[in-house]
Amino acid sequence: MKNGRSRELFATALGLIPGGVNSPVRAFRAVGGEPFFAVRAKGAKIWDADGNEYIDYVGTWGPAIHGHAPPQIVEAIREAAEQGTSFGIPNPLEVEMAQWIVNAVPSIEKVRLCNSGTEAVMSAIRLARGFTKRDKIIKFDGCYHGHVDSLLVKAGSGALTFGHPDSAGVPAAFVEHTVVVPFNDEEAVRRTLDANRGQVAGIILEPVPGNAGLYPPRPGFLEFLRRITTEQDVLLIFDEVMTGFRLARGGAQELYGIKPDLSCFGKVIGGGLPVGAFGGRREIMDHLAPLGPVYQAGTLSGNPLAMAAGLASLRLLSTETYQRLDESGAQLEKGMREIAARANVPVAFNRVGSMFCGYFTEGPVWNLEDALRSDRARFAKFFHGLLHEGVYLAPSQFEAGFISTAHGSEEIDQTLRAVEKVMATL
Repeated sequence: MKNGRSRELFATALGLIPGGVNSPVRAFRAVGGEPFFAVRAKGAKIWDADGNEYIDYVGTWGPAIHGHAPPQIVEAIREAAEQGTSFGIPNPLEVEMAQWIVNAVPSIEKVRLCNSGTEAVMSAIRLARGFTKRDKIIKFDGCYHGHVDSLLVKAGSGALTFGHPDSAGVPAAFVEHTVVVPFNDEEAVRRTLDANRGQVAGIILEPVPGNAGLYPPRPGFLEFLRRITTEQDVLLIFDEVMTGFRLARGGAQELYGIKPDLSCFGKVIGGGLPVGAFGGRREIMDHLAPLGPVYQAGTLSGNPLAMAAGLASLRLLSTETYQRLDESGAQLEKGMREIAARANVPVAFNRVGSMFCGYFTEGPVWNLEDALRSDRARFAKFFHGLLHEGVYLAPSQFEAGFISTAHGSEEIDQTLRAVEKVMATL
């Protein structure tokens, strides 16, 4: 495995970019070593600046549900770019994207497009507070909702990886209205709501948390949240930036049969380009400017390139797509479990559809406390072993993996052979 060119690029980047990267988890700090620099991606594979080839399970952190650079998306971007890369004026593709989202997600009657998942969540929180005229928000530990000041408390993703869940630069006053409770803990939610009755604007969560690894909701937990928020006139907000259009056409809320009041989206609806969206009931969404008093804006919102790419991605989704993704996920899960058992290595493997995470720990993982019991040193060794064998996982124990339609049986089998080889060294 060659790394000369990537090493040169990283050395240069260190002098120009904080930490040499433009998003913290890319720095490999959680696993040691230095990151490689990607120069090309196609299907289920990526190639680095030194010519090394990898089977990719990061998938640009979720959007690449059809694999990298599918021709339909590439062509859609090319055609859109020829008409202009940005207008700052309404364009027809925005309307078509809104129609797709509203038609696919029964809980959404109106939707507002923006530029990132962080922006979508930030705006949804502001809207929830403006609609209810309440200040407090309940979130769950391990759930990451972007780098929004008021939600960067006991977060997942990079904040968790680097052991700084409360970021410097966030004044205490910004988070005093954020209350954090354990995921999958009904009693903690009930106590918190009772202690703050009439003060809570909303409960926000990733319905399937994918930023502290991956752990599913316990049976009945999402139903409980829907019931108790309705009883107390609190808005239920689903952050489906990762899960939307990935776990099902209508996201996790379709998979689990729950209708939240507000939902946030990103990833797949951008087809690999920057995008975000949030939507919900008409009466709530009409509180947004220019109709209502809650302000939200963005010069690049509804950007024609992002809309074209996202629509091309959405048009490729079908019932067969999700069936194929689940079959590939099941093949990977079965193989991982069998290999870990033969190697006598404790692994808790969680999977929901095409999202997965293997934790090096005994027992099930249902929340952040369970996840933090993982053997991170063992994961780091596993990560580098797989990288050497040409398989790329996220460089952190606390990130989800993603399967695409480009991951066929051949890619899964090749991955499992690499896993078996590396697992034997642990």
